[in-house]
Amino acid sequence: MEGVTPDSLLALHAAGYRTVLERMGSGTVLDVGCGQGFESARLLADDRQVIGADYADEAVELARANWGDAGLRAAQMDATALGFATGSFDWVCSSHLIEHFVEPQGHVREAARVLADGGTMLVLTPNAPADFENPFHVHLFEPDELRTILERYFHDVRIEGLDAVPHVKADFTARRVKAQKILRLDVFDLRHKIPRSWYVGFYAWVLPKAYKLVARGDAGGMTGITADDFFVTDQLDRTTMVLFATASRPRRQA
Repeated sequence: MEGVTPDSLLALHAAGYRTVLERMGSGTVLDVGCGQGFESARLLADDRQVIGADYADEAVELARANWGDAGLRAAQMDATALGFATGSFDWVCSSHLIEHFVEPQGHVREAARVLADGGTMLVLTPNAPADFENPFHVHLFEPDELRTILERYFHDVRIEGLDAVPHVKADFTARRVKAQKILRLDVFDLRHKIPRSWYVGFYAWVLPKAYKLVARGDAGGMTGITADDFFVTDQLDRTTMVLFATASRPRRQA
């Protein structure tokens, strides 16, 4: 949410899509978990058709309304049961989605299925040691595990990282410290004892309010942090912020 979500987090996602775009050629593209479509629209080009898919009806409607005239098509779908024929796409983008599945192999399997024989899946997901508590993130990955699950469905897999310059990493760290202080108020760990659906609902309701409190002054362009403060690296460690995987040539399951 522009003006509410911290600049550094918006810039992180923008840098991820920029990295995807730099590696993407012509053809047909499926952006799974497209949300409201503003990042998916960045992938549009004269030689590239883009379809967004998202589980949320409201998000799909907004994507169509805001970007349909630009050429973006969007459909409401489950990422583990995509309504497309086998081999329909040259590219699949999965940005900050795979960590939302208890059994993420279903998402990877479907992405591989809808890709053409020479197609490529581009995956962005938080690096588990560097991520902060988020009830929507139910399966975090470290590099080796991400490689293992992708190699189950693709012949060629490369794992890189998306990281930030020092002052931006310090911005994330400072906000994490503030958030940890708030979480310590839950002295009885109730958030992990109540039904998970309650925790998720409360988190979704309180998050914009928490950003205004915890990240005061960090949103609306006030920090000057942009996608240019992020870079791709093959030197991964526990502080690397995001994993970036390129998985090509899907294996055809018997």
